Amino acid sequence: MVAVAAVIALLVIPPAIARLWLFTTDDAQFESVLDLLRGPRGIVWVIAVSIIQVVAGLAVSQWIAKREAARVTRPMTELAAQAERLGAGESRIGRVESGIDEIDRVSDVLSHSAVNITRQLAQQRDFAADASHQLRTPLTALLMRLDEIAATDDIEAAREEAGIAIDQVERLTKVVDDLMARSRAHGDDQPQVSLDSVLAALQREWQPAFASARRSVRVHGERGLYVQATRSAVSQIISTLLENSLQHGRGTVDVHARRSGPSVVLEMSDQGVGVPLDIAAHIFERSVSSRGSGLGLALARDLAAASGGRLELVSAQPAIFALFLSEAPAP
Repeated sequence: MVAVAAVIALLVIPPAIARLWLFTTDDAQFESVLDLLRGPRGIVWVIAVSIIQVVAGLAVSQWIAKREAARVTRPMTELAAQAERLGAGESRIGRVESGIDEIDRVSDVLSHSAVNITRQLAQQRDFAADASHQLRTPLTALLMRLDEIAATDDIEAAREEAGIAIDQVERLTKVVDDLMARSRAHGDDQPQVSLDSVLAALQREWQPAFASARRSVRVHGERGLYVQATRSAVSQIISTLLENSLQHGRGTVDVHARRSGPSVVLEMSDQGVGVPLDIAAHIFERSVSSRGSGLGLALARDLAAASGGRLELVSAQPAIFALFLSEAPAP
């Protein structure tokens, strides 16, 4: 169409301007061109040029359309494949770079969803492992208590053991409640609990297990201390440390309570050789285990942090664990 317009313009515009278009000043040459265009051959030439332009325009348009379609189709195909993998449970997907804002935003949403799914799956795995370990310790102690009841013929002793077993069942119930509410624990607005009552109950609960190993648990230090934490959380942390000592330590276990500024510090040690130096720095990591103790200590540390405190290994050899919790006023 451009060629047709140009030919028409040559036929109607002033000759001086037409010469400039044809880049010629030769009158004879200019007139011969005009004669050619005015004749039948000129009409054919104009039609041919027009057809060529139309075909070329269509070809260029088709090429541009295919290129743009491919530019959109490729990332959309990749996004569909990623969405399918995400729906099938695969959480590791990359980001699709297309240069198209709308597609890039969809890719970002998918990537963020994959990250969230990965985090949620990890939390579920951790919760399952934590629940298994938290429940195993009190269930083991309860089983030992029931064995004591089954083995005795003394009614009074059986009643005493049954009372302790009931306490253990109640603590187990509180452990389950804590597990269900753990996602809401942030270390603030914690209830207060008497450290003396927790230690007395645990000393009575663990005494048979240590006695069977010809060992004992000794509690000393300041009395009348209250801490900001749930009773079940403090009991679980201390029970984990006692279980760890029972499995890996030796001799008498000393549990010492004292004030330290605004905190209450509970230190636990025994007469064993301590923690191997090669794992001491990583003793609270879930991936580190010394004959099965790693998960319990990692969980105990998490419970301390959820209660607004911290659990530390202050000495490796001999092993001394310290639990720091905020002191609460006595009721």
